[in-house]
Amino acid sequence: MEIPSSLLSLSLGLLFSFVLAASADVYENFVQCLTSHSQNPTSISQVIYTPNNSSYTSVLEFSIRNLRFLSPDTPKPLVIITPLHESHIQVAIICARNHGLQIRIRSGGHDYEGLSYVSHVPFFILDLINLRSISIDVENSTAWVQSGATLGELYYSIAEKSKTLAFPAGMCPTVGVGGLFSGGGYGRLHRKYGLAADNVIDARIINANGRILDRESMGEDLFWAIRGGAGGSFGVVIAWKIKLVPVPSTVTVFTVRRTLEQNATMLVHRWQYIANKIDNDLNIGVDLGRVNSSEGKQTIEASFDCLLLGGVDELLGLMQKNFPELGVVKEDCTEMSWIESIVYFGGFPSGSSLDVLRDRTPLTRNTFKAKSDYVKEPIPEIGLEGIWRMFYEEEAAIANIILTPYGGKMDEIPESETPFPHRVGTIYQVQQAVGWEEGVEASERYIDWMRRLYSYMTPYVSNSPREAYVNYRDLDLGINNEKGKTSYEQANIWGAKYFKNNFKRLVHVKTMVDPTDFFRHEQSIPPVSSWWKKRGN
Repeated sequence: MEIPSSLLSLSLGLLFSFVLAASADVYENFVQCLTSHSQNPTSISQVIYTPNNSSYTSVLEFSIRNLRFLSPDTPKPLVIITPLHESHIQVAIICARNHGLQIRIRSGGHDYEGLSYVSHVPFFILDLINLRSISIDVENSTAWVQSGATLGELYYSIAEKSKTLAFPAGMCPTVGVGGLFSGGGYGRLHRKYGLAADNVIDARIINANGRILDRESMGEDLFWAIRGGAGGSFGVVIAWKIKLVPVPSTVTVFTVRRTLEQNATMLVHRWQYIANKIDNDLNIGVDLGRVNSSEGKQTIEASFDCLLLGGVDELLGLMQKNFPELGVVKEDCTEMSWIESIVYFGGFPSGSSLDVLRDRTPLTRNTFKAKSDYVKEPIPEIGLEGIWRMFYEEEAAIANIILTPYGGKMDEIPESETPFPHRVGTIYQVQQAVGWEEGVEASERYIDWMRRLYSYMTPYVSNSPREAYVNYRDLDLGINNEKGKTSYEQANIWGAKYFKNNFKRLVHVKTMVDPTDFFRHEQSIPPVSSWWKKRGN
């Protein structure tokens, strides 16, 4: 029997009203719980933002880095909490558990799929922007940094205390340390010193019961999991103790650009044979994309970006020995301090003050979709030419591929040392990204182009599994069930790509520390209840 349209509309309206009423009840009860359980109700009320608050929208949008998740249709949090104290986080966790709210933990807001600030079930955002203190111990070459700090703030603080200490992490200064450390974190120093996560020596985490744990009290299994197992699965890491690394007072950089007419295809092909084998002090990455040539024609450009921990004469000698085809000359190179190289690679205008590193507002915000891969064998020139053809398509006007060399220290660390498994045998990592300016309504066309490029790359990248970098989150790889439990087999579809054989141990740790799956999202590590029962708990 056909249902009359008027009755259907009434039913849908009543259902929508019921959902709104239920959400309102959850929201009111949650906020009341926060104030009633807080040691200082006045203090916590100052960091609670609801949709009725005039600052709600600005607080929500300030740390959204992918404009794809800024549309009116994007689900919004019932509440945003910007804690000033650890106790605020403890209360938020207890109240969220009591009232059935999901938590989204935001450090810098750079999650590629918006998982730190978007959910399709009732949720609140725990925005760590106020927890960003940094304490540098030059004598012991260590630092404590809270998860809400950005990389730029961390680097600036290190440079204030020492010109010859650094930290191996990312090159984008507005990225939050909480998210980056949780997933690995590479930059220009990883060939020399490994990832950010490889240099974490202690941490403070608040678990699903609201307890604050350090490395000793959390145990080595959980400490292993949070250094590369990605954020949002095990608890709220509030601070990290990191090992600082030595750098010379002078480093040297260059950016050399070559188009197809300047043998870019041959140079990229040749780069693959030396990128992971050259001196550990040398890092040469490649950025590929479409540009207009000096004649006004469209072409493909390869930008070779280099950092050497040393002077220009040493760099020229290494380039002549390992990569003479690029034709680097002294005029291409600039000597500077390590902290100045952070500003240089951050894309800031020449002559910018170091103060730009403390600005949490990014130079640009884009609408984009990205994917990642790992390459074990050099891509032949004919394979590169197929990529160029895709770059000439209409959707690729704001598209690029970044090739990041591995080798060096990355080869020396066993793939089970942390959850991040992409180690020995990897020549380089690939990041593929496409952006667009037409707005969210054009998303599907550009995302389809990205998926076609990803498909094209299949024969040239790792397989069984096809590996991916968890900090370049990609929900195309698979997701957990929105409601109910997710099986190990289902989660392993995406989990093996990010973590390879380490995924099984991550599930074991999750099952031990958060068996009810309080900390969850579309690609969080799931607990497996059958494993928990085998432990006799």
